[in-house]
Order: sequence, then structure tokens, then C-alpha cells
Amino acid sequence: MANGYSRSGSLGGALTEGVKYLLIWNVIFFLLQRFIWGHGIAALHAIHEITVRLQGTLVPVPFEVGSLETLLGIVPALVWQKGFLWQIVTYMFLHGGFFHILLNMFALWMFGSDLERVWGTRRFLIYYFFTGIGAGITTVLVTPHGYVPTIGASGAIYGILLAYALLFPERRVLLYFFIPIPVRVFVLIFGVIELLSAITLPGDSIAHVAHLGGLVFGWLFLRGLDPGGFWQRWTWRRRRKHLRVVDFTRDDSQDRWR
Repeated sequence: MANGYSRSGSLGGALTEGVKYLLIWNVIFFLLQRFIWGHGIAALHAIHEITVRLQGTLVPVPFEVGSLETLLGIVPALVWQKGFLWQIVTYMFLHGGFFHILLNMFALWMFGSDLERVWGTRRFLIYYFFTGIGAGITTVLVTPHGYVPTIGASGAIYGILLAYALLFPERRVLLYFFIPIPVRVFVLIFGVIELLSAITLPGDSIAHVAHLGGLVFGWLFLRGLDPGGFWQRWTWRRRRKHLRVVDFTRDDSQDRWR
């Protein structure tokens, strides 16, 4: 780890490209979820009811639409039984309320912007979706028969916290907006809290398993499962086969191919 990564410094800063677009899309989905989807479904049902009354006969509902949380959030039973695989991606863009999205997007800006500046937009986005999807997969595997939707970007946010703690371990954050502590201690505390909560409070409304999944997949990524890094190493090995190596230590050296 470079020494510069461990120095104390400010958090957040100017919005980076990847973080900006993640914020935009999360807000778009939140508005769709809160103010458009429900009214649209209600309007469709109202039109159907009017049609039934005008015709005087029972007309089957020509559509079967549930809540957006059931359609795009993770419902493990539907993933296993119906093949709703898209849910392990789309659940990250839904949130349970204003403060839920506010805290997640605040953490995304505060910690994600610095990561993107160090890694670049491409690797940052790969990491974000790797940890977020990993958190979703963890939820599906641990609670395969669950019917309660899991929503929110928290799994990916926990992955970002882990990476930030490894890159900037001595930077200070305010625990509960009051107690200044190093980031590495901050992440350790929250990791332990999530582990204990997943064991002792499996039925509460917080997706502790998803949070732990984000941490685990973040650790795996940083330990060498980086898809981008794997692709770069693979292409480099293939290119090496065609590199020409010249030995300048010998007087009669000849170019040779490897």
C-alpha cells in the first residue's frame, strides 16, 4: 500500500464521474418507486374497474403487477423458483425511504469519490457492482425461502467502506456524527455489529446478511478476484508469448523470441 494512501485527509470532495451517475440513477429509481409506480398501478386498476362497471360483467384483470419492491428488489424465493435473476442487480437502486437513500448516497459520495480518484472510474464501478451483486447473491443463498424483499445499496456501500479503510486507514470519521475515530476502526466496529446482528437479530428489518456479503465480496475482490485485474493479467500473459527478449549481457547475443 502506498504511503500516500494512509495519510489523514478530507472525505468526499468534488463529485467524480462514476459516483455522480450512480447518484443520479438511484434518485431516478427512488422517484419512480415513491411517486410514479404506485400511482400508475392505481390508475390501471381504476380504469379496469370502470370498464367492468360499464360492461356490467366481470372482466379479468388484463395485467398482473405487484409492487416495484417485489419486482426489482431481491425476493430469494422468486429468484430460486421463478428465475428472477435480475433482482440481484436491480435491488441496489431501490430504497425503503428518504433517510435510507440519503444515508446510502451520502456514504457513496463521502467514501466512493476518493476511491474513484485513486482507482479510476472503470475499476471503481466494477468494484461497486461486484460487491453489490455479491451482497445480493449472499442474501439469496442464506435465505433461499424468504419472501420479504431486500432493497438498497447498502451491500455495495459496505464494500466501499472496506476498500476505503484499507486505502486510507488513518483518516478520521465521526462515529454517529460525534466521536472521531480512524476509518479502519470505524469499519471494524460496523463489521462486528453486522455479524452479531445477523446472528442474534435474523428477523429484523435491516439486511445484515447483505451488509456482510458486501464486506466479504469486497475482501475477495481486493484479494485478487478483481475481474478487471484478471483480464489485464490474462491479456498480458498472452502478449508475453510474442515479446522479443534481447540479452545484452552476452557479446554474441542474438535476438530470441519467447
